[in-house]
Amino acid sequence: MTLSGPLRTAFLTVCAADLVALLAGAHTAHVVLKPLLVPALLAHVVARGGPRLLCAALLFGWGGDVLLLVDRDAAFLAGMGCFAAGHVCYLLLFKRYGTPRARGGALAAGYGVVLAVTVAALWPDLPAGLRGPVAAYSLLLTAMACGASRLGPAAGVGGALFLLSDSLIAMGLAEWPTLPRPDFWIMLTYVVAQFLLARGVLDARPAPRAAYREESVETRRTPH
Repeated sequence: MTLSGPLRTAFLTVCAADLVALLAGAHTAHVVLKPLLVPALLAHVVARGGPRLLCAALLFGWGGDVLLLVDRDAAFLAGMGCFAAGHVCYLLLFKRYGTPRARGGALAAGYGVVLAVTVAALWPDLPAGLRGPVAAYSLLLTAMACGASRLGPAAGVGGALFLLSDSLIAMGLAEWPTLPRPDFWIMLTYVVAQFLLARGVLDARPAPRAAYREESVETRRTPH
């Protein structure tokens, strides 16, 4: 547990270095730093005793990060598949640790509208071979973003930022006008999203030590 603080600092340091590299147009530095981002966060999660599903979600994200560095349609599709598997892990985590929200139905409806409008707008401009996969992935991504709110505000913001990050990627695929330095905004929203989602899962878990203390007290009270 004492390692979690320094490891979190290491993750934030790598994030800052990568974002600076993107702003400076240092592509080689970005190629070196990007694959280090999720492993640094994963080390922090492991130090805090994170559940296996969270570790799996991050590992799938790492696979997607590495594959998206390759400028090929096959690599892009494989990377999207990795992220999709990560979203499934997150959805399972939300079900395990989350609690239904009073306005969950309204939130789901809002995300549904965003999904429908975004896919409909992007569809004509996406490459033909990517339309179906992008639409299917967008549905899963939106479900993850919506479900993240079950873990509280931090995770909810993380889910929304993940949706925004991938929407910026889709806009690039459709060759829409984008913000200056689009890679910077994509990575900024992505790394913050992964951090907030991981934090949301870690904070939502039952406290293992408290549970152990309660069990110990009951054991001492029970006559042998």
